[in-house]
Amino acid sequence: MALLLTVLACMLWWMSTSQPSAHPVASGQRPRFVPSASAARSRRKPAWVRRELIRLKALSPESGCRMLAEVFNRQFAERHVHVGKSYVATVLRQSAAEIVRLRRELKHRVPRPVPCNRIWAVDLTGKADLGSRQWLILGLIDHGARACLRLQALPDKRSATILRELIAAFRRYGLPQHIRVDNEACFNSLLLKAALRLLGVRLQTIALHCPWQNGRIERFFGTLKRSLDRIVIADVNDLHTKLVEFRAWYNHARPHQHLDGHTPAEIWNGKPKSTKPPRWVRIWDGLITGWWFPP
Repeated sequence: MALLLTVLACMLWWMSTSQPSAHPVASGQRPRFVPSASAARSRRKPAWVRRELIRLKALSPESGCRMLAEVFNRQFAERHVHVGKSYVATVLRQSAAEIVRLRRELKHRVPRPVPCNRIWAVDLTGKADLGSRQWLILGLIDHGARACLRLQALPDKRSATILRELIAAFRRYGLPQHIRVDNEACFNSLLLKAALRLLGVRLQTIALHCPWQNGRIERFFGTLKRSLDRIVIADVNDLHTKLVEFRAWYNHARPHQHLDGHTPAEIWNGKPKSTKPPRWVRIWDGLITGWWFPP
């Protein structure tokens, strides 16, 4: 019995030593390289990633590296391309001159013409009075004519309040095909969506952290706030008067470069440029001036 066990042990030992090693180096096979997560992150990014980051920075110069990385990763999640804030900072630092050049091109680019009353842009801004009460300001711009159709001080930004202002604009100017808004909850509530759907108006919500997608109303508020922040508002009645004056100046006494020198009111009403003697317009203690050509 002992002799049999010894023979079996010897056979098992011989079989184990005669088989080739499974280790790739011992067997002469080339080892397979499996990239780690850190190696995948450090891999060189495609050229289009750098171009897209430059474009995002040119469109939103106030956005930081963290914000740009978040917008990029959200936009291109399906492509499985990820960037970090350090990579974004490196690209922006190396491409400062290119960003300035692209911003200049975007600023002077002529937008594609849009028919009047097709797309309305809506947004909110604010202004405090002497009593430190913050009043909200609703702005409504037509994409085609750049005309300010509504500029109203609001006590709050509830969806019902905004819907009431939109209905007033619908009664006066008719129904647009689309209304473009940002991601604020007051613009995307069930009440506002249901009401617009019943009226046959489509609600367009821009992407998160992409204000340039609603650039016409953002540009309008930039023009408004540049002068509004330099004056004192006594109360809501004073603010209402100032907004009426500004809206009249903006629509009738401010020729628009991208409208071939026409005013928004001329494009909205389909009238040619007036050649009558102009009148000098001066409001807000001389902060806002211009020439008004009577129709």
